[in-house]
Amino acid sequence: MTSKKKSLLREASHQIIAGGSAGLVEICLMHPLDVVKTRFQIQRGKSDPNSYKGLGDCFRTIFRTEGVYGFYKGILPPILAETPKRAVKFFTFEQYKKLLSFTSLSPGMALSVAGLGSGLTEALVVNPFEVVKVSLQANRDSFKVQPSTFAQARNIINTDGFGLRGLNKGLTSTLGRHGVFNMIYFGFYFNVKDAIPASQDPRLEFMRKFAIGLVSGTVSSCVNIPFDVAKSRIQGPQPVPGEIKYRSCFQSMALVYREEGYLALYKGLIPKIMRLGPGGAVMLLVYEYMSGWLQKNW
Repeated sequence: MTSKKKSLLREASHQIIAGGSAGLVEICLMHPLDVVKTRFQIQRGKSDPNSYKGLGDCFRTIFRTEGVYGFYKGILPPILAETPKRAVKFFTFEQYKKLLSFTSLSPGMALSVAGLGSGLTEALVVNPFEVVKVSLQANRDSFKVQPSTFAQARNIINTDGFGLRGLNKGLTSTLGRHGVFNMIYFGFYFNVKDAIPASQDPRLEFMRKFAIGLVSGTVSSCVNIPFDVAKSRIQGPQPVPGEIKYRSCFQSMALVYREEGYLALYKGLIPKIMRLGPGGAVMLLVYEYMSGWLQKNW
């Protein structure tokens, strides 16, 4: 193998390992907030008998009726998906960024377009895991009596197959969610990080990167949440069993807006920001520091 091929393989390995590590750390820290976010997004207004009164009520109710493990429902699909998902996210971002350097796009715009490409690619990988995760998170039974991750996946496949009504249900809304998020997330982080001078003090430099990552995760979450709500409605339980109400991304958004109002498209925003604000910062920092460590030691 030539030295150039070895160098490219080593670079790709660094990006994949660092990206996978970033995803694993983030999901283990932040999954309980993802469960809370999903519960808010699938409830259908005050008429829903299972409606939560607020964020505190949701946490208390889950803890009281489902136990502490209720906050970790559906964690296995993202753990199984998170390493390849984040590896795909960061690896494809780096590759798209490299390809776009040969175009006439400005460096700042190229970062956002590379983020969009990485988000769309990531969505294709992660959507089947999201379908299983949301169906488990929507289950309000005790953690001990709910079906396992693999049993739930088999049930979805046996009932609806692998297609857009089964294991790839809600694909368009997942593409929108990840595409929009990554476009803003990477574009904002790297453009702002380059604009703000680095500090020689390691602690201040860590705080600088964390603060920029926190803002980038928060802004991205605020912009892409209507896609997230549509995804949860499509992939979660339908209001009438056996009758499909939420069919596609924009049809679901329009239906939620018409029946529940504009603010319903932002359901679950607070737990989403609580998760993906600091979670977004954690991912970028773990990725950067792990990449640096791998470059020095491997």
